[in-house]
Amino acid sequence: MNKVFGIDLGTTYSCIAYVDEHGKPVVVKNAEGETTTPSVVFFESADNIIVGQSAKETAKVNPNEVVAFIKRSMGDANFLFTYQDKSYRPEEISGYILRKLVNDTQQQLGEPIIEVVITCPAYFGINEREATKRAGEIAGLQVRQIINEPTAAAIAYGSTETKNHQVVLVYDLGGGTFDITMIEIKSDAIEVICTGGDHNLGGKDWDDRVVQYLVQQFQEQTGIYDDILEDPETCQELQLTAEKLKKTLTQRDRAPTSITHGGERAKVELTLEKFNELTQDLLEKTISLTHDMLNEANKKGYQHFDEFLLVGGSTRMRQVAPRVTQEFSIQPKMFDPDEAVAKGAALYGWKLSIGDELVKRIAAATGRTIPEVQRMAVEEVPQALLQKAEKEVANLTGFTLGAVKKSRVKIKNVTSKSFGVVAFEDYDQTREWVVNLVLKNTTVPTEVTRRFGTSEAHQETVQVRIMENEVTEDKTVPENSVEIGTALLENLPPNLPAGSPIDITFQLNEEGRLEVTAIEVTGGRTISVTIQTASVIQGEELEEAKARSQAIVVS
Repeated sequence: MNKVFGIDLGTTYSCIAYVDEHGKPVVVKNAEGETTTPSVVFFESADNIIVGQSAKETAKVNPNEVVAFIKRSMGDANFLFTYQDKSYRPEEISGYILRKLVNDTQQQLGEPIIEVVITCPAYFGINEREATKRAGEIAGLQVRQIINEPTAAAIAYGSTETKNHQVVLVYDLGGGTFDITMIEIKSDAIEVICTGGDHNLGGKDWDDRVVQYLVQQFQEQTGIYDDILEDPETCQELQLTAEKLKKTLTQRDRAPTSITHGGERAKVELTLEKFNELTQDLLEKTISLTHDMLNEANKKGYQHFDEFLLVGGSTRMRQVAPRVTQEFSIQPKMFDPDEAVAKGAALYGWKLSIGDELVKRIAAATGRTIPEVQRMAVEEVPQALLQKAEKEVANLTGFTLGAVKKSRVKIKNVTSKSFGVVAFEDYDQTREWVVNLVLKNTTVPTEVTRRFGTSEAHQETVQVRIMENEVTEDKTVPENSVEIGTALLENLPPNLPAGSPIDITFQLNEEGRLEVTAIEVTGGRTISVTIQTASVIQGEELEEAKARSQAIVVS
C-alpha cells in the first residue's frame, strides 16, 4: 500500500509525519534530532542550500543570503528573492524546505517518499493553495491533497478522543499565521462549520514588538538614536534574541539580555508584564477574529461548542489561555501544539491510501473502472462487498479491521473565501459589482449556476472576470476583491439583443480548486476553465524551477 506522508509546511517551523503499522501517527525527527525544522533557507552557494537551524543561525552573519517567513509570500506574484543574479519564487524556496524534510525522513526510514498531503492555513485562497501545491511539485513530490491546518489538527484530535459527538473550536496561532475554526466531530465524520483568521498574524508579530522595545531601550541607554535595524546583522540578531526572550517568558517572569551595536552595549530585562503590555492588541485581534467566526457559525445554527483547542507553538505564550478563559468562560486544552497538524495530515494521507485499496477491490469485484467507483457514494456499494473489501485491506496492511473502518470517516470542509464575477448594475451600465456565486464558509465540494445577461446589443464576446474576496454578502464592490482569473466567451451568435442570457457555473472542489463554465444560452457557445492564477509559478518557469531544484544539494 502506498504510504502518504503528512507535512505541516509552517511559517516558522515545519514538521513531517506518517502512520505506523499500528495506525498511529508518528512525527519523524530531522537529521539534527528535532521533531520540527525551522522554515529558514540559506543560499550557501548556487548549488548548495542549507535548511533549518543552521540556516537560522547563519542569518546573523549572512542575512542577505537567508530567507525566512516565506509562507507569508505564497501566491504573491511580486515576491522574488535574488541570489547571484538568479531569481527565486516563494514556491521554489518552499520546495527546498520540503526537500529537507523529505531527505531527512528518507534517511531515517530507509524508504522513498513520493506521495504527500501538505497543510495550509484555512483562509488561504486559490493563489496560496495552488502555490503550496507547486512547492511540492518542485520538490519532486506527488501532492495528493492540500488540507487546512485546523482540519488536520481536528483529525488528530478526533483520532484520540473517545466522545462520539462534539463541536470544537481550533485556535491555531502559529509563527506567522492565525486560524480560528469551528469543527463538528462525529464518529463517522469531521465537518468544518466556519473558519476565519489572518495570514499576517502570528508569533513573528509578537517578536517584532519585542524587537522594537529592545531598539528603544538601546537608544535610551546609549543616546544613539540611529535606526539600528538598518544594519542587517543587528536586525537578524535582534529577531533571534526576541524569539528567545519570548520562549523564556513561557517559563519565567523575567528574561535578561544585552544588545551590542556600533561598539555600544545595553543591558535589557524584559518582564512578562511588559511583554503582555507590548503585545496586548495582537492577542485582542485573535479574540476579535474568534468572535467574527462565532457570529458566522451562529448564522448556520451553531450557538454552542464543547471544547476549545489551542494549536500552534505560539499558544504556549502565557497570556493566551487565561485570555481565552476570561472571554469565553471555558478552560482551553493545549493539544500537541507543534505536531498535531502534521499528525492530522498523515492520518488524512493514510485515509487516502486505505481508500485507494478499497476502491481497487470494489472495482475488481463489480467490473467497474476505478474512476467510476470513486464517483460512487458509499451507500451505493453493497454492504457485503464493502465489508469483504475492508477485511482484505486489513489482512493486506496488518491494520485492525476497526482501524480500516475508521479510515472511512468523512471529511467535510468549507471555503474560506467568496468567489464571484464582475457584472454591471441592472439599472446603471457604468457601475460594476462583484456578484458572489459561492459564499465564504460554504461546504465544499459545491456547484452554483447563475444567469447573467450581455451588457449591450450585438455583443460578439463576453469576458468573465473571476474574483475572490472575504465578503459574506451576495455582492460587493470590485475594490474589495482580487481578480484571480479571466475567461473569454467568443464568437457569439450575430445580432444578439442586450440582456441575452449567459449561464455561469462555479464548481469548487475539496481542495479549493475552482472550475468555471460559461454558456451562451441562445447559441450554445460554451467555455470551461480551471482557474490557475497568473500569480503562481507555471509553464516554462515551473519546469526550470523543478530542474534547478533537482540539481541543487539540500541539507
